[in-house]
Amino acid sequence: MKMDISFSGQKKVNAHYEGFTICTDQPSDEGGENSAPSPFDYFVSSIGTCAGVYVLSFCERRQISTENIRLQVSAEFHDTTSRLETVHLKLKLPPSFPAKYEKVLLRTMGQCSVKKAILDPPEFLMTSEIGDVEG
Repeated sequence: MKMDISFSGQKKVNAHYEGFTICTDQPSDEGGENSAPSPFDYFVSSIGTCAGVYVLSFCERRQISTENIRLQVSAEFHDTTSRLETVHLKLKLPPSFPAKYEKVLLRTMGQCSVKKAILDPPEFLMTSEIGDVEG
């Protein structure tokens, strides 16, 4: 996996990956134009969407409609350090959802690869290179 990152002016930083551009910006109170989610917003949303893929697959295998299923993600931060302390994923199920699957569905959500990467973090290597920027 390889992404190229570009700087689009002001506080905008974009990731380019397999023909997609993932646009980011900073909130107005941090000098941005608030024209796109911040990188951290994408980080939190990646946890929710990853868990959502597992919910979707679980329901599809059992022919359970996902039409009225909702997944909410919230993040809580430490008051003084602003460090992320808790990510809460709340699965809202309709009354018609088979109760026998509720706990197993929550366990299935826990298989999210983004969550697993956080629990067993990778090594981060920072390097630089001076020279031709085309490649």
